[in-house]
Amino acid sequence: MEPASPPPAQALDDLPSSELLLLDRQLCFAVYAASHAFARAYRPHLERLGLTYPQYLVMLVLWEQDDMTVGDIGRRLFLESSTLTPLLKRLEAAGLLHRVRDAEDERQVRVRLTEAGRVLHDAALAVPRAMLCATGTDIERLARLHADMVALRAGLDAQTARQSTAAN
Repeated sequence: MEPASPPPAQALDDLPSSELLLLDRQLCFAVYAASHAFARAYRPHLERLGLTYPQYLVMLVLWEQDDMTVGDIGRRLFLESSTLTPLLKRLEAAGLLHRVRDAEDERQVRVRLTEAGRVLHDAALAVPRAMLCATGTDIERLARLHADMVALRAGLDAQTARQSTAAN
């Protein structure tokens, strides 16, 4: 059965109420299911690197900019430090990074790649190509999807911030 595409917002009033809560009409479910599909597709490539998907995201951030605070990494990945700390501990145990107290502000923990973490970068270069192939689509379409997802997240974040401000 072909999933129903979500209607434009202005058309919601025209839909029978019995269709508003159909699973296949929910954008959130499409994103959720796509996220799980991505995780399954990434798994064999990341296993070769000895990484889980969340660990891979941390490494991407550090390969982009080494020597960051835990808070900066968390903001970049939209993760709380309580979620990030166990990931960092496992990556440290694997010898891919070091965590050290900031010399100027001991409340801050800085994260730095080890030589092994830097070397892993070259092995990881195969992952984006493999994932592009796994999607079965071209890079231009993926660039549009990426831009749409970034805009969608920004819109949701802005709405959440407005609601939070209004509640206070």
